[in-house]
Amino acid sequence: MVSTRALAWTFGLISVVVWRSGRVAKNTILTKHPFPEGYYSEGEFSTDCATLKGGPDLKYCEDATFWDHLDSHGNFVDRTLLLSCDAGRKSWNTVMGPLKNPEPRGSLWFYQPDDKGTKDNTVPDPSRLKRLELKGYPAGHDFHPLGVEIYPSYAGNTSNLYVVNHARARTVIEQFTVSPSSPTVAKYVRTLSSPYFHSANALALTSPDSFYVTNDHLFTRRIPYLGHILPILESVFAFPLSFMSHVTLAHPASLEPAIKVHQFSALFVPFPNGITISPDGTNVALASTTLGEVRIYTRDAATNTLTGLIETIPVPFVPDNIRYNHDGAALIVAGHPHFPTLTAVAANKTRVAPSWVVSIDMRPKNSALPKVEFDRQAPVSAQGKASPVAGREVRTLFQSDGSGFSSSSTGLQDPITSVLYVTGLYADDGVIICHPSTKN
Repeated sequence: MVSTRALAWTFGLISVVVWRSGRVAKNTILTKHPFPEGYYSEGEFSTDCATLKGGPDLKYCEDATFWDHLDSHGNFVDRTLLLSCDAGRKSWNTVMGPLKNPEPRGSLWFYQPDDKGTKDNTVPDPSRLKRLELKGYPAGHDFHPLGVEIYPSYAGNTSNLYVVNHARARTVIEQFTVSPSSPTVAKYVRTLSSPYFHSANALALTSPDSFYVTNDHLFTRRIPYLGHILPILESVFAFPLSFMSHVTLAHPASLEPAIKVHQFSALFVPFPNGITISPDGTNVALASTTLGEVRIYTRDAATNTLTGLIETIPVPFVPDNIRYNHDGAALIVAGHPHFPTLTAVAANKTRVAPSWVVSIDMRPKNSALPKVEFDRQAPVSAQGKASPVAGREVRTLFQSDGSGFSSSSTGLQDPITSVLYVTGLYADDGVIICHPSTKN
C-alpha cells in the first residue's frame, strides 16, 4: 500500500516535471477538472453510451483491438473486438504497483458488435461477448495481459495474436493463433522472452510475425529494494531512459531462436506507452506518457526503420494507448487527466478516476499557424491545456469524471458504424460503447 506521504511526495515531483516540460500547461494533470458524469461528442451520454456487462472478470481492461476479417483480395468482410483485461490488477501491476498476488489470471474477450451500430442497438448484447479459452496454455504460467494486437484474417485464415504478459518473474509476449471458425479459442503457440521485453507495454504489428514493441521504463518494480523508488523517479522526472524496438520472429517450427531479428527503433524516450502505425505504413505514432505528448516518426516500410521524429503533439492528459483511424486522418488518444486520482485508485484509496479521449486531426497540414480556438464543444476544452500545433486540431470525443466511466486507457472508433469503444484501466465495467445519435 502506498503511504499518504509517498503519494504527496510523488505528486510534488510530478508538478516539477510538468513545469520542466513546458509542453503541457502547468498543473494540467494535477488539477481536477469539472468533468460531467459523461460527455460523448456524437450523441448524448445518457442515452447513446452503455457499458458492456460480462461478469466479475470483465473489468480493468487496459487495451482493445479490432480483428478484421477480409476476403482473399483484402476487401472488408467483418470486424470483431478483442479485449485485454485483468481483474487482479489491483493486486499485481508491474507499472504502478503493487506486486502482491500474481496468482489470479487475467483474461481475453471476444465481442461481436451489432451489424448497424445505430441508436436502436445502444445497449450491448451480452450474448455477443465471450471469454477466450487459452487452449494449450501452460499450467502454472501466469497471465497478466496488457497490450494486445491481432493480425487480420484473410479468406478465413488463422490469425496470429500477440499479448504482452506482465508475469511474476519477468514480462514476456505470448503468441496465440485464433481462427474465424473458432473465434473464442486462442491456441497457445509460444512464449517470447527477451532482455528487451523487460518492461514491454504496447504492440503494433508489421506482419503476421513481426511487430514494434514499447518498453515503458528502464527501471521496473521488480528491482529488489529500490523497485518502489527508481521507476517513480524515472517517470516523474521524465528521464529519457526507455525505448521502442522492432522484432522479427522465426517460424514456430524453425530450429532458429524465436526472435530472429531485434532492432532498436527509438531510443531515449520518456515513458513510451501506446504505439500505432498509420494505415499507409509511412508513419508511427508513439505516446510519451510523462511528457503528455504524441510523437510522430517517419517509417521505412521495407526495413521497418524509423527514419526521423517529425513532430510532437501535446494532449491535455497523460496519454495511454493510441490508434490511427481507418484512413489515417485522425489519431484516437485515450488517457488520464488527473494522475493523483489514478494513483489513488491503484492504491485502493478511491474507486474511480476521470476519463478523457480525444481525436487529433492528422490530415495534411493546411496552415502555418495553430488555431486560436478549438475543442469548444467539450465541457472541459483541450484548449489552454495542450499547446496548439499548426494543422493538428485536438477534439474531445469522450469525457467523464469517473462516475460515468473510469480511467480511460484505449479508444477505438469503428470505421463503418463510427461506434466508439473506450476501455478503462481500472473500470469495473471494462468497456463502454457509444453509438452516434441518429439526430446527429
